[in-house]
Amino acid sequence: MQKLVRIGLVGFLTVTGTAMAAVTIPRALAPASGGMWEVSRSASGHNPTRICVATPDMLAQFEHRQRSCTRKVLTDQGTETLISYNCPAGGFGQSKMTLITPRSLKIETQGISDNLPFHYQLYARRVGDCAAR
Repeated sequence: MQKLVRIGLVGFLTVTGTAMAAVTIPRALAPASGGMWEVSRSASGHNPTRICVATPDMLAQFEHRQRSCTRKVLTDQGTETLISYNCPAGGFGQSKMTLITPRSLKIETQGISDNLPFHYQLYARRVGDCAAR
């Protein structure tokens, strides 16, 4: 019986440790979820780009969406979060994300991409589920 308890405890600690190591979404974005998002420079949603993300904070690096970048939450208050990110192949950025509704975000982003500065505003709308990577 003691052996069984030890195995159960080890299993519990392993599962708990894995859960704690998982990426946490900024509180401001907690009502939103990953999935298929349409991202546009227009609030009306004109000419959107569709992107499938596991978590909504990944939209912070929209300019570098094809790259594996590390993200760091700088501030997280109310419905706004400020996320900084760096990409190993070069390029970096900072994005202020505002939760409008659980299916709608405003993203103000700036940084350096391909050795050139960028600065623009985006509107993102969740349109459904997808098999996020």
